[in-house]
Amino acid sequence: MTPAQTLQHRTDGPDNAPVLVLGPALGTTWHMWDRQIPELTRNWRVLRFDLPGHGGSPAYSADSADAFAERLLATLDRLGVERFGYVGCSLGGALGIQLALRAPQRVTSLALISSSPRFATPDSWRQRGVVIRTNGLDPIARTTPERWFTPGFAAAQPAIVEWAVQMVRTTDPGCYIAACEALASFDVRESLGRIGVGTLVVAGAEDEITPPAEARALVAGIPDARLAIVPGASHLTPVEQPGAVTDLLIRHFTTTWQESAAGPPAPAPVISPVPQQASAVAELESGEGSALRTDAYEAGMKVRREVLGDAHVDRSLEGTDDFTEDFQNFITRYAWGEVWSRPGIDRRTRSVITLTALVARDHHEELAFHVRAALRNGLTPDEIKEVLLQTAVYCGVPAADAAFAVAQRVIRDETTPEDRRAGEEENEPHGN
Repeated sequence: MTPAQTLQHRTDGPDNAPVLVLGPALGTTWHMWDRQIPELTRNWRVLRFDLPGHGGSPAYSADSADAFAERLLATLDRLGVERFGYVGCSLGGALGIQLALRAPQRVTSLALISSSPRFATPDSWRQRGVVIRTNGLDPIARTTPERWFTPGFAAAQPAIVEWAVQMVRTTDPGCYIAACEALASFDVRESLGRIGVGTLVVAGAEDEITPPAEARALVAGIPDARLAIVPGASHLTPVEQPGAVTDLLIRHFTTTWQESAAGPPAPAPVISPVPQQASAVAELESGEGSALRTDAYEAGMKVRREVLGDAHVDRSLEGTDDFTEDFQNFITRYAWGEVWSRPGIDRRTRSVITLTALVARDHHEELAFHVRAALRNGLTPDEIKEVLLQTAVYCGVPAADAAFAVAQRVIRDETTPEDRRAGEEENEPHGN
């Protein structure tokens, strides 16, 4: 990994003190921790970092929690830091969980703030990526205050609110979209039992993004974890209630560092549970080559969900019965597990080909699904327009005309920011 692909960072505190790493939330910089620094640096060497494309970090995007963990570990390696405590907020918390799973011998203790074993739904994060690709980060930045802070804090601290909006607005859009993809694919519900270090889980009592129920799920899954609920705080708890968060961190890391001073914890055994869906397929398919077919089904289901979205796939599977079950297995294994998963061309190109074929055959219902999929795969509305103009020449004007109507509706639905969409819905007339 080149130096440019490591993370922009700064350190504060005594050179010979134990290292405490602070991980930021999506859309923030290391400055979200400014109000914790005076107290934490009394006893720790505190390292803060910016996510890729955030603040001063180069815009080399990372699209998974493991990729973020690799970048941070490479940064720590360059600094000669072997063992460290870790605090992470939101996406920074996901990174902390990944570090504890990937490098358990290096993480001495863990604090997870405004975090979850699975953040919202994959569809919601990929939808956010579509909105950003079309409208830029400004719509996301404008709604930041209501997502990060309680109404009372936002009204009383306009300077902090403006700081938050500007942080999001100046983030690299491509890196933000890649981070959304990382959150879309993040799901550690089955792995929490492998975390072998003392863990503090902190939730804002009024956090609607990662509510206290998500914090309780983390505590239930991590063997040595305890929960703290901070009153009067929403999602960006360290900014809104800095004193309470600082006190919790000092107590937690003082205790856990002393307990771990005797040596690094032994790595927990790795257990790879078989997903329930894959088990069902394995039971249906017997004989030589069944393991290979199960692998194709698992890979296909993953790609199918990533491209079409969970909501669409769930609706398809809910309608499956004895008559259609074999067909659903077939398209999952063959279309998605073998063809869409091939490395020869990327998903953007596959979307272009698919749109063209669907227009040519007048498959309008499937076209709607795949216009939505094309947006998720990175095509912009202008690029989809060019694809449909091309089909007018080679598939016929009537076919392209119908396709434009379908695509226009889907693009409008998918690319309208949530705040604007809610306003439009309120103004729409309602029938009986």
